[in-house]
Amino acid sequence: METIFGNLQGLKSSQLKQLQRLYHQRIPGDRITTPEFSQRLAAISTELNQPVCAYLNRRGQVIRVGVGTPRQTQIPPLELPRYGAERLSGIRCIATNLKPEPPNESALTAMALQRLDALVVMNITGTGFTRRGGGAAGYVKEAYLAHLTPQESRALMTSPAAFKLGENQIQTPSWNISPPLSLDMLAQQDFLDLVEGLEEEFQREFIAQEVDADHDRVLIVGVMTNELTPQRFQDTLLELASLVDTAGGDVLQTVQQKRSRIHPQTVVGEGKVQEVALTAQTLGVNLVVFDRDLSPSQVRNLESQIGIRVVDRTEVILDIFAQRAQSRAGKLQVELAQLEYMQPRLTGRGRTMSRLGGGIGTRGPGETKLETERRAIQQRISRLQKEVNQLQAHRSRLRQRRQHQEVPSIALVGYTNAGKSTLLNALTNAEVYTADQLFATLDPTTRRLVIPGVETGEPQEILITDTVGFIHELPASLMDAFRATLEEVTEADALLHLVDLSHPAWLSHIRSVREILAQMPVTPGPALVAFNKIDEADSETLALAREEFPLAVFISASERLGLETLRQRLTQLIQYAVDSP
Repeated sequence: METIFGNLQGLKSSQLKQLQRLYHQRIPGDRITTPEFSQRLAAISTELNQPVCAYLNRRGQVIRVGVGTPRQTQIPPLELPRYGAERLSGIRCIATNLKPEPPNESALTAMALQRLDALVVMNITGTGFTRRGGGAAGYVKEAYLAHLTPQESRALMTSPAAFKLGENQIQTPSWNISPPLSLDMLAQQDFLDLVEGLEEEFQREFIAQEVDADHDRVLIVGVMTNELTPQRFQDTLLELASLVDTAGGDVLQTVQQKRSRIHPQTVVGEGKVQEVALTAQTLGVNLVVFDRDLSPSQVRNLESQIGIRVVDRTEVILDIFAQRAQSRAGKLQVELAQLEYMQPRLTGRGRTMSRLGGGIGTRGPGETKLETERRAIQQRISRLQKEVNQLQAHRSRLRQRRQHQEVPSIALVGYTNAGKSTLLNALTNAEVYTADQLFATLDPTTRRLVIPGVETGEPQEILITDTVGFIHELPASLMDAFRATLEEVTEADALLHLVDLSHPAWLSHIRSVREILAQMPVTPGPALVAFNKIDEADSETLALAREEFPLAVFISASERLGLETLRQRLTQLIQYAVDSP
């Protein structure tokens, strides 16, 4: 039995049979509809006193019948047979309307969300009338034909230069609506010519504006709740845009919503989900990134309504770690973190949402494990945990050996992209990879540094270790998986806390680093704050930092400014740390 969708309350069995018989109708392939099919649909709608929608494929077969408006009966994105910014879905909708008006925005939005080949809206008379010359009764007063049109501005915004948070302008789809048509005029339209012409235009535009095939086209969704200040919210979104850029995605746009609390099923409200889906369709987005952690059920709900892959902030960070890890230890920890994160999210991942691929959230050594049985994944996690524990013990032995040799050590900590690796290179001539990206380095690097002695002034050797960058609300799974790396912090005699003074949220970064350090199982040693990138900071920021942190050091690692002063202060720091009980 063919399924009828929508509002079926109060329908008689005879009326349901009339609707089911629509599935046996077939329209010529080159016609949008025929007068006979349109009148039959209108007659049923008149008897029900409700709008009715029939969805047809390009072979002219009825594939779905719904009682309600195009918005109420629209096909879920995951059930659409075709998908993509360069083509249409291969489905058209013939809809009746009880009011004498052109297609409203709700119906047109439903057309855009489904990327329908066309939308026909027929205004019905309500009672029927006898056509001129007598004969069969007619029910359609007038009809409108609507279809999408390509936009030159579809992919105008690319990351990061055109990422405009403040304006929050939503890209709207473009469509064309015909003047009122009779059914005979509508039936004379060459449907295949219309669709093929539109898809050629979409294809030309898509090719002209297509970004690198290896890059995800990303839409960011941010939710501002009561506990966030506007500035903190904007900083969070800007950081997420940087994370996406670092992971290899292109941020096309951001959508924001202010809510008192998070919606338990979809994070944002129903209307905003529709807006996200429409914006994603309009821009040709293939990935939606949320600014917070999502539960497995929220991901499933969002993907089913938006129709494309949805990931959260943690998954973006994990993807970056998967790209950055170089050593065996780093790869082990990344795989462990990925598996622990993905294990509860395996349920409901159908073939259409396969995690195997080359986009954000799909890379790394753990990707081949994500669609195996849960038990096999748990066994893999157990094995990885043992290896990480062995790694932790090995590193502990190395640290004990260094301590036995009585070589003082300093751990270089700070927010991601503060310039830690650049400073390590400048101080020790190390060749650690550096880039203006978040988490450019992942594996800890230890180098020897010569500083002047406190009392004698004779050269003294210390060890300085570059650690993984910290970030606001570091995911708990990463804290656990990277504990062997972070233990470099707790085992060091002292810390050098590097701060990017050119970043507008530098104060917030300091707080975030201190919060993470406070969660360490062993209290870290004394810390020296060093403000980096002073050549890029303005005078007001410099003055504020000097006032708030009078004992701090001010340097520029890239320009090698203040490094001699830093060496002298490190000497004092080590002396204080060693002498302290």
